[in-house]
Amino acid sequence: MNLPATSSVYLDAVSKVYPTAQGDVYAVRQVTLDVQPGEFYSLLGSSGSGKTTTLRLIGGFEQPEYGEVYIGGQVVTEQPPYQRNVHTVFQDYALFPHLTVAENVAYPLTVAGVNRSDIAPRLEEALRLVHIPNLGDRRPAQLSGGQQQRVALARALISRPQVLLLDEPLSALDAQIREAVRQELRQLQRQTGITFVYVTHDQEEALALSDLIAVMHSGQVEQVGTPLEIYEQPASPFVARFIGQANFLTGQVIADPASDSNGTTAQAVTVAVNGIALGAIAPHQRPALGATVTLMIRPERIVLGNGPGDTSTTGTIVEMTYIGQRVEAWVDTPLGRLKVVQLGDSPTVGETVQLTWSRDRCILLTASAA
Repeated sequence: MNLPATSSVYLDAVSKVYPTAQGDVYAVRQVTLDVQPGEFYSLLGSSGSGKTTTLRLIGGFEQPEYGEVYIGGQVVTEQPPYQRNVHTVFQDYALFPHLTVAENVAYPLTVAGVNRSDIAPRLEEALRLVHIPNLGDRRPAQLSGGQQQRVALARALISRPQVLLLDEPLSALDAQIREAVRQELRQLQRQTGITFVYVTHDQEEALALSDLIAVMHSGQVEQVGTPLEIYEQPASPFVARFIGQANFLTGQVIADPASDSNGTTAQAVTVAVNGIALGAIAPHQRPALGATVTLMIRPERIVLGNGPGDTSTTGTIVEMTYIGQRVEAWVDTPLGRLKVVQLGDSPTVGETVQLTWSRDRCILLTASAA
């Protein structure tokens, strides 16, 4: 982690605790995050994972029992929201129904006592950035959900915050509008250069938008990484299951990196699954010889037939699901039942097929002592 002075947002082992009759409950436990200037940083997790509480700790709507919150290198742990150089876009947008769009957007500057002559050009710029330059005279009730979301964004941007916090801002939109606004959000972040911290439960949304993703579970961070790292090299079975689909295999390590003389990478391991030797990589830990491990292979990384790759097995198709241009097949193999996702022609239930993949697509997730 970088020093807090270089970060837009830095959480240093923060914990949020709620007392209950059954004892203390940790909504967030020992969370450390480092958000660099200009990043689109997503907090991804299911309901109750602690992601929104973490966002509220950054915004000042909650104070941690333990740890420190830094904004722009300064400790702000006990500062109220209005003293922090951040702005929050809430899930319900929180627009004033009795004010026009222009009045809603200009509200932060009006409250701050900015001169009217200075507000006008900034209002025009904010409305233009979110593609609603001609809606200033309307009221929120006259707008669609997507338009209301743009108004909330414009209001957040007009004060030019160092950090913009977004709490599930697209969840109220239907699928088609959500996809369009999602692309606009990414473009807006790149155009303004403002640091975005974005809360979502939608895996696809996080993968499409983010520079970095922190996957949260039970109040803790399971993994931080780029979308590619999170998807291709998950650090735990939870992350593998939560993002995308996955096949899991259990076996024992029979060759570790130190004893592998095949010229493969330092992360390479060999694992015996049902007595069959499989090559895999261990990006997050180095397991001991004899350790029991869990391996993961994404269904779309397995090829039905004699495809590219250095690992193969045969099996019998026991179930098929046709989903438009995608086919999902479940195949019984000597390794266990594997799910395969592919485009193209459908094989037949009962057919014997070959499955092929590359060893660097087989990821070691967990290891226990031998």
